[in-house]
Amino acid sequence: MRRRFDHLHAELSVALGVALARYPLWLWLRERDCDPEWLTRADVLAFCDVDLPAFLHTRGAFLPPRRKAALRRRLARFDARSPTPEERLASLTD
Repeated sequence: MRRRFDHLHAELSVALGVALARYPLWLWLRERDCDPEWLTRADVLAFCDVDLPAFLHTRGAFLPPRRKAALRRRLARFDARSPTPEERLASLTD
């Protein structure tokens, strides 16, 4: 289920418009007793609802409420069992 962490990292980077470092996000989740290797949808949504503003503050970043809501919707729709459109396209070039 590491795919869920990878997806969280990618979507958060896109929402912020910067390449976010993975390690601080990994550590943030570990410090809150979430295993990034085995994130559930509930873990990701709890992060969005509770921890995201504080995490962004430590990075010197801010997401307006509308962008935060859009990020949460995208993360809620993610199904780690099936490939994303981006992953499907990447497999065609391999």
